[in-house]
Amino acid sequence: MPDLPMNDGRTIPALGFGLWQVADAAGITEAALAMGYRLADGAAIYGNEAGLGQGLRASGIPRDRLFVTSKVWNDRQGRASTRAAVGESLDRMHLDRLDLVLIHWPCPARGLFVETWEALIDLRAEGAVTSIGVSNFDAAQIDRLTAATGVTPALNQIELHPRLQQAPLRAAHTARGVVTQSWTPLGRGLSFDAAPVQAAARRRGITPAQAILRWHLDLGLSVIPRSTRAEGLAENLAVLAAEPLDEAEIAGFAALETGERTGPDPAQFA
Repeated sequence: MPDLPMNDGRTIPALGFGLWQVADAAGITEAALAMGYRLADGAAIYGNEAGLGQGLRASGIPRDRLFVTSKVWNDRQGRASTRAAVGESLDRMHLDRLDLVLIHWPCPARGLFVETWEALIDLRAEGAVTSIGVSNFDAAQIDRLTAATGVTPALNQIELHPRLQQAPLRAAHTARGVVTQSWTPLGRGLSFDAAPVQAAARRRGITPAQAILRWHLDLGLSVIPRSTRAEGLAENLAVLAAEPLDEAEIAGFAALETGERTGPDPAQFA
């Protein structure tokens, strides 16, 4: 499993598994870890952190070999409520620390993301969290956090797929040493039939979904596809062995950009 360096001196696996809308979080987590995954991407709002923790314990894998992410939901932003929210996530998972905690959405209308960031900095200093980052932030919001605290997020988790490639934001991340992590990396399958995706898949004898995941890895991104089936987890993990896309294929994927989101607009979501 390749790792990506973060700006705080830590690393994060390039490929993990997401737990959004996964009912059997315990079973999926245990199965994924048995296959070789080490990054589990969870969140309080998913409602399955207890199952995630159960799966972690059942795996028998030492804690220091696992990478566990959680997120602070919108209505828990603010200094005291963020500290409480992280403590509750730790309790649900029966963990004494989290490897990464993200501010789930900036919620600019609330005006609390800087205060929330300051709370995460304190939690990192206390050892409850190893790395801290954000999700769905734009470059200006990241810069505001840095200007206010001197601490730049280690990672920004954003919607990213062939129809929404976020090239300007990815470039801004690179300039700031921020890891880009892709959520909804398959774009709900809307690009599976696109000619560049089909051609890349045929050349390698893999599925269109696998070709898209390979594209994410070849762009240097961390990617967290979700699956509710052990077979799906195995198919996603198999992209590590697939031949990387060449420059022409990556250029073909770039032409699929439409700016189309499948999720909320972060500028409006509260």
